[in-house]
Order: sequence, then C-alpha cells, then structure tokens
Amino acid sequence: MHEQGIGAWLAKRRLKSPDKVALVHDDRSTVTYRQFADGADRVAALLSRLGVGKGDAVAYLGENSPDFLQVMFGAARLGAVFVPVNTRLAPPEVAHVLTDCGARVLIHDVEFAQRVADAVDAGPSPQVVVTGAGTADRPGLTRLLTTTAGDDTAAAEVGMDDPAAIIYTSGTTGRAKGAVLTHGNLTWVALNCVVDYDVVSTDVALMISPLFHVASLGMGALPVILKGATLVLEKGFEPGRALAQIERHGVTMLSGVPTTYQLMADHPNWATTDLSTLSKLTCGGSAVPTRILNAYEKRGLSFSQGYGMTEASPGATSLPPAMTRAKQGSVGLPHFFTSVRIADEHGAPIADDGIGEIQICGPNVFPGYHLLPEATAEAFTADGWFRSGDLGYLDADGYLHIAGRLKDMIISGGENIYPAEIEVLLGEIDGVTGVAVIGVPDAQWGEVPWAILTVREDAAVDVASVRRFLDGRVARYKLPKNVVIVDELPRTASGKVRKAELRDRFGGS
Repeated sequence: MHEQGIGAWLAKRRLKSPDKVALVHDDRSTVTYRQFADGADRVAALLSRLGVGKGDAVAYLGENSPDFLQVMFGAARLGAVFVPVNTRLAPPEVAHVLTDCGARVLIHDVEFAQRVADAVDAGPSPQVVVTGAGTADRPGLTRLLTTTAGDDTAAAEVGMDDPAAIIYTSGTTGRAKGAVLTHGNLTWVALNCVVDYDVVSTDVALMISPLFHVASLGMGALPVILKGATLVLEKGFEPGRALAQIERHGVTMLSGVPTTYQLMADHPNWATTDLSTLSKLTCGGSAVPTRILNAYEKRGLSFSQGYGMTEASPGATSLPPAMTRAKQGSVGLPHFFTSVRIADEHGAPIADDGIGEIQICGPNVFPGYHLLPEATAEAFTADGWFRSGDLGYLDADGYLHIAGRLKDMIISGGENIYPAEIEVLLGEIDGVTGVAVIGVPDAQWGEVPWAILTVREDAAVDVASVRRFLDGRVARYKLPKNVVIVDELPRTASGKVRKAELRDRFGGS
C-alpha cells in the first residue's frame, strides 16, 4: 500500500514546487518547499532514532514556527500521532495531556522549559527535546537535525483511517478529552477549505492564531500547504505588527476571531496600512459584530464566517462574504463535503426553522475520543451523526443559525472554556459552599467567565483570592473576570443549578 496520509504531502510538494516559498518566519527568513520537505524527512529520521514508530504519540509545546510544522509532518511520515499542546495550559493540564496520550517524545520551545519540568515531575516521562541548538551536553532539535540525514525508508504505510493527531478539548466533565483526528479527517477539512474559500497557490496566509488550535491548523495551515501557497508564521498576535506584515508580505488570507479583527481596526495604523492585497478574511469563534463588519467594509473587505468544533477538524459550515449582510446572524451553509442536520430530543430530523440539536456528518468528522469509548458512543447518533450539543436551526435556504448551547461552553477570544473544569476547582476553596461559572458578554472578548458563589458567613472570598487560587491550576484565560457572592443559587428540583437564570440576571452587567 502506498502512503496516503498527510505525511506524503511535502514529498509531493518538493516535486511540484521545490523552489516556492512555503514558510516565512522571523520577519523575512524563508523556507522553500524543498527545504520544508527535507526538514520533515530529518525529523522523521530523528524520531525513528528515538524509538518512535507508527501509532506512537509525539507532543509539541511551542509557538508558531517551521519546527512546529516540520515535527507534525515528520511524525506523520512515521505514522506517529502528533499532539499539539496549548501553550497557555498550566503544568497540571500539560501533565494530563502527556499522560493521557502516552507521549513517547515531547518537543518544546525553550521558554516553556520550567513548565515542562513541572509537568513531567507530575508523572509523565516522555523523552524531552528542546527546540533550538540546546547545549553540547543536551543538544536541541536544531543541532540534532543537522547531524541527521533524511531517510525515505522511515516512511510508514499510512491509510486515511489511521490517526494523525490528537487535539485536546476541554470537556464538560472537567478534564480535557483527546479528539482523535485521522489523516482522512485532516485531508478532507483541507479540501473543504480549498473549495469553499478558493485557496490558490499564489495565496499568502498570515498565521496570527496559534497552530495548536485546530482551526489554525486544519483550516489555516493545511489547505495552504496542500495548494503549495505561502504561510507567514507569527509567534503571537499584536495588531500593529499584523498590519505591518500584511503590507510587507502582500498577505491575501487572514483568519482570526472577532477580538483580533477589532483590535486591528482600532489600531492607529489601520487607516494608513495598505490592505489592497487582502481578499480572504475568515472569522470564527463567534459572530462578527456589526461594528467590525462596518469598519472592514469601509476598507473594501468582507468576511467568511463559520461554525465548527474540534471534532469536525473543525469546520462544519461557512458563510460566504457575498451573503454576510443578507444572512447576517447565520453561520452559513455546510462545507462542500460535509452535511448538517437539526434533530429533536428524540433524534428525529426537524424541518426548516425548527430549533434542535445541530448534528454533523462527513469525512472530516472524527472517529472518537482517545481511550474514552463511552464518551465516543454518547457523541454519535445510531446512524453515525456527531451530536454537537449545540442548538440551532436551518432556514428555508439551508443556512444554519445558532440558537444556543446545550452545553455551557464559554467562548472567550476564540478560546473554549467549559465551566465544569473551573467549578470543580472552585469547590476546593475553603468557605465556598456553592459554585456556578457562567459566560457574561464582553465587548473585547465576546464572553468572559464569571464565578457565582455561595460562601460561609465567615469566609473571605473575592475575585482576587479566587484568581490567586486558580492561577497555575488552569490557563489564565479561564480565570473568572468577576466573582459574585449570592445568598443562594437557583436550582432545579433535582439540585442542578439553573444557569439560564444566572445568565439572565448577570448577563447584562
């Protein structure tokens, strides 16, 4: 069997467009597709030398860089499973990811050395390699690769159903679940983007969002690489720098969340930056507010908006720019190779405009959660559709509209926050007798988490003490922005907190 997975992409790109610039980083440093493929081959040989084989997990904790992508494609050549780790996770969260996936190797940027040390002390024991040169006693990835020759024999036989990546997504039970994405899932989501966003080989895509997010990886980097276009890699987002990079590199494609677009439009250089090359803007995480649409339309720009989740690799729908105003409030039509339906509480399909659970089917939908057969079974209907847990409806034209969430997920600046994870920890604070975490609208971040607590009369609990308690236990974007002490939490007869009442009460604050 020949290699079918994404690990074969770079070898084919090396043949088809060897001298085309694939990656731009550190402002002006470039990597051609030949260099990109050669680097991935050396990574594959190095990982093989470290004992990595088909099915083994290779974790990566680092910012956007050529190393990130070369490790991913190098691992894919071996049939190994790439596990990108969110750089904002606290050491206990990193430890959970490494333990759960059974990482054989962890590659990380040097600035995360202490976090890695703290995480590894908690139990997992992968082989650890730092990016960069390292030291003579402990050579880093760069030095190791200079002494490693790419070896075509390292490539494994990989099929489309083989796992390519595990992406960890916060769960309603409070522990992150690993969504297993196959080579087929990642191939088909890239094809969906090529079709629906008209990705072409002359595109230049600015990556201002971290590649450890599945949207940036699956719908940003992969379709660009598939088409042989160019990625401009940014280690972080700063609005003025992003504007400068658009002008400097003639960027045509940009993806982000409403907050990033708002910060760019608010920057002093917004009006004077040459944005004439921009033609493809995509926005996810939440609906684009009218004020942002207005600001970009004044510059002759419009958005593709969409809806998805990690389990769909992540794209489910897209709203084309031409329909941004006509279908404002909608998240668009199903992607070309993806289907969406609405079902009632019994699983029966609902007709146009009827609100029910959004369910998704297609070759981009994952096969299940890592080592969680019960959670996997609960995530799918009997006929194989993924149950999103979100509520919505399809209008008469087939456009999807989000009506609410069955789950209590909070989306803050494009980051998913599940209250249960925070609530479990808040319940450990001395004096706290009842906990509910809700999302409250925020002009900058879309939503921010608030903690609604009941406490003992003698307890000294406030927002500062709560944030101090949680800091280091969860990523900082999960820290409650406000703490409200109430006499009692509204509950159902079975004792569950009625969060809808809390959102109604505090949502306009």
